[in-house]
Amino acid sequence: MKESLRQQFERLGMRLAELDATLADPRVASDMKRFRELTREHAEVGSLVERFRRFRQREDDLAGAREMLADPELAEMAREEVGAAEADIAALDAELQTALLPRDPDDVRHAFLEIRAGTGGDESALFAGDLARMYLRYAERCGWRTEIMSESPSELGGYKEVVIRVEGDGAYGRLKFESGGHRVQRVPATEAQGRIHTSACTVAVLPEPDEAEEVQLNPAELRIDTFRASGAGGQHVNKTDSAIRITHLPTGIVAECQDDRSQHRNKAKAMAVLVARLRDKERSERAAKEAATRKGLIGSGDRSDRIRTYNFPQGRLTDHRINLTLYRLQAIVDGDLDEVIAALQAARSAEQLAALEGAA
Repeated sequence: MKESLRQQFERLGMRLAELDATLADPRVASDMKRFRELTREHAEVGSLVERFRRFRQREDDLAGAREMLADPELAEMAREEVGAAEADIAALDAELQTALLPRDPDDVRHAFLEIRAGTGGDESALFAGDLARMYLRYAERCGWRTEIMSESPSELGGYKEVVIRVEGDGAYGRLKFESGGHRVQRVPATEAQGRIHTSACTVAVLPEPDEAEEVQLNPAELRIDTFRASGAGGQHVNKTDSAIRITHLPTGIVAECQDDRSQHRNKAKAMAVLVARLRDKERSERAAKEAATRKGLIGSGDRSDRIRTYNFPQGRLTDHRINLTLYRLQAIVDGDLDEVIAALQAARSAEQLAALEGAA
């Protein structure tokens, strides 16, 4: 391990001692927001310091085992310990380097997942429905809660557009690389000749803003309309103007919610989606400026990027950003996304590590 990294971990050890002292102060517990932030930092720093402690312990073990090699009676046991210690040190070194990579503070947040049908007409809407089911099933596997905030169903099934809220620790961090263009190649249910068609949808994943840190919106810049819900929701929803649409006039960004009987709750949920979209616009503009300097491996998550192809005749999924090809498409669309997401996260970590090493 490089000396500069060792120094960083030594400083983290001192920071952990500071956090222990701060959290022991009864006055800190009275400020719940600060207390939560410090508790989260304590857990993260404590985990890193413990891993570094194990790393140094294995270094000591390795040094001791090498000394034992000189003793003929202990040489065989020492050689086994040398091999085990070297393997542990290499694994811990890689873990610790990855743990120091810059983190997106939004990764721990809940997420809004937006899916829109693109080229391909009815088949695109059906594919949007398939993507929505895939993400809902993945969320269920992760133990996350989901709710459909707004939907525009297609006549033949699926969605022209659907917005889903995903509530779970780290939901945004796991789902954020799904943003972009998704393409499907298959024989549509509407195709009588058995020909393969290509259709597309766009997916956008947005972090849910913290209520305490929401963007302050000027009421004069908002237009709020009520309308009758069009989707499923029971007789009450269909008979009252409980659905809410909010337009941010300076940007033209629109958000709506129609899933609740309460107009007040729908307004609050639509406002949360609007704020998330405004923050995403700011994030995209920053990413565009950064991309002009250096194009990232994973990409900016721009919806115009074609990130993935789902080829049903071949049972193949291809993620074009990292040249990942898997021949287990049915399991993936049934919600088994772990392998895909892990590969994207690993590629992002490798990209960050290369950037750090290049800057060193």
